Amino acid sequence: MATTGLKDKIPPNNQDAEIATLGALLLDSDSLSTVVHYLRPEDFYRTAHQRIYQGILKLFERNEAIDLITLAEELKNENHLEVCGGAVYISRLTSAVPTSANVRYYAQIVQDCSIRRNLARIASSIVSDSFDDSQEVRLIIEEAERQIFEITDKQHTGTFQPAKEIVSRTIEAIEKLYHTKDAYIGIPSGFSDLDTLTSGFQNSEFIVIGARPSVGKTALALTMAANMAIHNKFPVGFFTLEMSSMALMQRMLASEARIRSNSLRSGFLKPSDFHKLTEAASKIYEAPLYIEDSPSLRLLDLRALARRMRHQFNVSIIFIDYLTLITSENRDLPRHEQIAEISRSLKALARELDIPVVALSQVRRESEGKQPNLADLRESGSIEQDADVVIFLHRERLAADDQEDMPRNIETDLIVAKQRNGPVGSMKIAFIPEYTKFENMVKGADI
Repeated sequence: MATTGLKDKIPPNNQDAEIATLGALLLDSDSLSTVVHYLRPEDFYRTAHQRIYQGILKLFERNEAIDLITLAEELKNENHLEVCGGAVYISRLTSAVPTSANVRYYAQIVQDCSIRRNLARIASSIVSDSFDDSQEVRLIIEEAERQIFEITDKQHTGTFQPAKEIVSRTIEAIEKLYHTKDAYIGIPSGFSDLDTLTSGFQNSEFIVIGARPSVGKTALALTMAANMAIHNKFPVGFFTLEMSSMALMQRMLASEARIRSNSLRSGFLKPSDFHKLTEAASKIYEAPLYIEDSPSLRLLDLRALARRMRHQFNVSIIFIDYLTLITSENRDLPRHEQIAEISRSLKALARELDIPVVALSQVRRESEGKQPNLADLRESGSIEQDADVVIFLHRERLAADDQEDMPRNIETDLIVAKQRNGPVGSMKIAFIPEYTKFENMVKGADI
């Protein structure tokens, strides 16, 4: 019982591993390069060890020799030598280990103990916040998740890299592209002209697809998601705030099986349709596609769910249908400021998760009947500023009376109005209304 109580009171630490790590670094200063990427002074439990490691790092940064004499002098200049046990204690560090060969193993133990201490600190903070009735539960959860992911990120913190390392990796990537003959360095949307212009959707980019209602924003996003997840096996996250997950799946089944969407909704199917439907369902069943259909999803919850999708399923891209249906945390703000907050947050989310985030957005009513431009993005100019890529869909909407005479393929303009790191331009794609999907325009085909 006494042992358990003592264990509960003393934060996780391993003094032997800390001493062994510092001793190995003093035996061979070159071994510092193997641990400096992830080991920080605060990872050591003892204050003396934190200051000793900090002294080693300062010598390393100045490109000075790292040994007992230079380290003792550095600590003396900082008035830390006596606090660290004096020159006698520092000299004992090197006798604790016979070689520096296992420095990575020792440092990993030190970091693991540091992570455990941080987890205990976060857990204690969560307990404290949970008893504070003035704090909203969702905010407590968001802060807890943020701190947990912060710990995870610290394990992968990088540092300055010499050009010789970067150029080697770059040449390898170019050689890989050469041998695979893959023209796209990002995630291909499945629309060849668009992918040629953008080289695919790039990591960390915030991409906005805008159009007037009933032009096909959701259909375009679903077609892209299907191309990525079903046909190319990229893990895709899809947030649908406008329609249910079952309605979304009916659209995808109709699109993949090439069955009239009206027939699927009404149940008037031909016997031959069931074979096509089964094949399509089998493909979708195997696809790494993850759908969240919470209506009026709060920005706070969306960020938390997106992080979970990335961590649990390693999604390569996230679609959000659509941006203006996300509920801001600050409802007292004017609507345009709420949209600005959402836009900035989605851009930050793309950078944090290092994946493309694609959000659908309506455009102003004034753009009806004409080609939309950046100024037409609805409710906030910040969407235009935050987005790395802005794509518009444009075509003339047919009146309800024209549905019977609707052509099989409807020519639609796909306009890349903004691309922060590439050219802009427009292209033609084909909308197939009976399947509610888009396809590449067949060159020379009659519409």
